[in-house]
Formats: sequence, structure tokens, C-alpha cells
Amino acid sequence: MSTTRPRFRESALASGLVSEEQIRTALGEILQTNKARVLSSDISDKELAAKLIEQSVITPYQADQMLSGKSRLSLGPYIITDWIGQGGMGQVFKAVHQMLGRECAVKVLPINKTTPEAIEHFRREIRTQARLDHPNLVRAYDAGVDGNVHYLVVEYVPGLDLRRLVRSKGRLSVHQAASIIKQAAEGLAHAHTRGLIHRDIKPGNILVTPDGVAKLSDLGLAYCFQEGRDPRAGKVVGTADYLSPEQIKSPSDVSEASDIYSLGCTLYYAVTSKVPFPGGTTRTKAKRHLDETPWHPRRFNDEVSDEFVDLIGDMMEKNPAERIQNAMEVAERLTPWARSESLHLRPGDERSRWMAAPVPSGDQETDPNDVAELAVSELSGASETSQGSFVSQQTETMQRTSAPQSLPPSLSGPVSVVKQFKAARRLENEPILVSLATAILMVVIFAAIGVLIGFVLGYWFPK
Repeated sequence: MSTTRPRFRESALASGLVSEEQIRTALGEILQTNKARVLSSDISDKELAAKLIEQSVITPYQADQMLSGKSRLSLGPYIITDWIGQGGMGQVFKAVHQMLGRECAVKVLPINKTTPEAIEHFRREIRTQARLDHPNLVRAYDAGVDGNVHYLVVEYVPGLDLRRLVRSKGRLSVHQAASIIKQAAEGLAHAHTRGLIHRDIKPGNILVTPDGVAKLSDLGLAYCFQEGRDPRAGKVVGTADYLSPEQIKSPSDVSEASDIYSLGCTLYYAVTSKVPFPGGTTRTKAKRHLDETPWHPRRFNDEVSDEFVDLIGDMMEKNPAERIQNAMEVAERLTPWARSESLHLRPGDERSRWMAAPVPSGDQETDPNDVAELAVSELSGASETSQGSFVSQQTETMQRTSAPQSLPPSLSGPVSVVKQFKAARRLENEPILVSLATAILMVVIFAAIGVLIGFVLGYWFPK
């Protein structure tokens, strides 16, 4: 007899999700389908777990946890049914309310991060999300404490976040990207009207359903500018690939335009599958946001029109005063391209390939790369990046990823991003113009030679 067999059945019973009667029924059905077996002790834990999944008694995630000896599968009135992933504030689980039967997502603050400051931060996120109600924002349903585990319950959105979608499917079509970012902009506009700035807009915080509905999530870094207070003043808060220049230079001066810059970086990523400034450390990425221009989007997607590139540039202007000023304008300008398209997600697309985390009952680790918090003084000490070294590092990165060789960044400093994109277009078209001019010149030269030969022949050999 397997020494692990009792552990699964004990864990299943201890969880409160499986009864003795359900186990007996499952064992009986297995024995009935295989007459060669006489005793229930011949049935392995995995066979029993598979039968309970088939009977919809437990989910695959719950079965995996029970097989490993875990029995804690609830938080307050919520039964945990699956693991969604790791976020900036902690782990996120799929759950169902025991009484209401409503599916939801439960965000859990890691036990080892449960300091008074972290709890206040977590409560701030709960209060922030509770103030919002928009179809393109993830809604908050509930919050609570189970023992020493603090959790937030939000709307469950089936599908993938934009980052995972692009990583699994490749760059999006212009129509898909425009539709997703337009919806995110509409949700963002609602948050802005409530006095909230998101400050961490990125592909990982835009959830997309298989039908193409987009919802902006994770308002945990939101700053209420109407109240004029920020508990993280003096720190650069956000994710390095999508930080606006003013978030880096003067974090206390963030505005709605800061979110629009980050949304522009996200749109760039959606249509190119590249972050604006690949490679390097958090500090060097921040430096590039201040000084450099991203590669022209058409280097990665030849379907992008000049007008669409200009829109991305208007969202990513270095100077916030020259940027698009409100999220509704972004949505309106995206409207001509926005077209909802099915994303053709397969059932397995939503599941992680890694071992799912157990329901918290001890120390949990957060992902240190998900949210960057840097002291402003750290960035001020960053070394200057020259245009030459920037080009070589970008080229090296692109060669490693087999991307087409890009043009060197044109112009820098106060010149607008849109003008720099247009300058890159002129450089890109320059070989064509040179070839055309050369062809015209050769035609003129040969025509002149022909006329001259005709004149000479006519002179020496008159009719």
C-alpha cells in the first residue's frame, strides 16, 4: 500500500470540500469500471483525484494541493479554486463565494510582507478600487482578514493580460491593439474623473477576455491628486519599461498625462511586441525615457500607418505639456482603428506552466521585478548614456532577438517624439528616394547622349 495514499484522503476531508460519501461513491465507480480490482486500496490517489475532478467535486488545482498534503483551500467565505498568478502586491487566486456562488479573484498580501506600512498600502488599494465602477475597470467586491492573511476580492476576468497575450500570440494587429487600448483609456478616464492617477499602466495590468473586452486592473499605486497627498513622495513608483519622464524626475508632480505616457508605451508594445527601451537595468531604462527616442514602430510592424505612429508619438512626448492631455482624447483618436476581434484563445492559454502556489498560510515571496520603487537620488547618480553606446546596445539586443536592423535614433533633447519618428521615416525612405533620383538622372543622361548621336549622324550623313 502506498504510504502517500492516506494523506490525500485526509487532506480532502480536512479541506471540507469532500465528504466521506463522495469518496466512497468515487471509489465505487472506479471499481465498477475495472472488475479486476477487488479492494479500494488498489486505487491510487491520482486515480481517486481524477474521478473527483470528473464528478466536479474538486478542481484540478484543488486536487494538486490535496495530493501534496495541503488542506487549506479557503479564505473567509471564499473557496479557492485555482491560482491566477503573482502580482506586485502578492498572489492572486481564483475563488467562488460559498453562499453566492459568484466567481471572483482574490488578491492576497504575502504573510512576510505584512508590516503596518504594507497593510495600510493594501487598505489604500481596497478603498481606491471601491470608489470606481466602470465596465473597463476591474471592480472591487469585498475585502477581509482570515487569521493574519489580508485579502482583496475583485472581479474575475477570464482570458489573459496584455503582456501574456502578446508573448503567446505575437504582436497584435492595429485593429486589436487600438480596440484594447481604447477601452483601457476609457476606464482610465473614469479613474481620472474620480481624482485618481494609476501610475503603473503596463501590459500586465490590462486584462483581455477571449471576446476582446479589456479591463484595467491593479490600482494599488494610485495617487489621489485631488487630496494632494502621496505616501511614497520622493520615490519613483511604477514599472521601469513604462515610466513617464516626470515620474522619474519629479515623482510628486505626476498628473493624468503621466498615465497617458505609460499607456502610449503600452500601445507601442502591443503593435511591436517590443518595450520602447529593451535591455539594460532599471536605472538605464529610466535614463532612456528621459533622453532617448524609441525605435520607429514600423521597424517591427509594417502595417502601422503614419497617422497611427503620430498618435503613439503624441502619447509619448517627453514634455507632459506637449502630450495628449486626457484619456478620453486618446480613446477618440483610437476610434478610427478600433475594431473588436476574437483573440482565439485556447483553454490552455490561461493556465500557467509552473507549479501553482498554495493558499497562503506562511511566508510568501513577491516578484522583485514586477514593481520598481527607486529613490530619486539613485536616478540622479545614473551615468550619462551617449547616443553611440545607446545605438550599439540597441543593435546588440535586436540581433539577439533576430529583429530587423533599426535606424539610429535621430535627434534628441527637446525635439518632439512625433518629429523624431518622422525624421526616422525620412531616413528610412532616403534609399528609395536616392534610387529614384539616380534612375531619373540616368534617363536624362542617356536621352541627351541619344540626341547628340542623332545630331552627329545627321550632320555627317545627310539624306
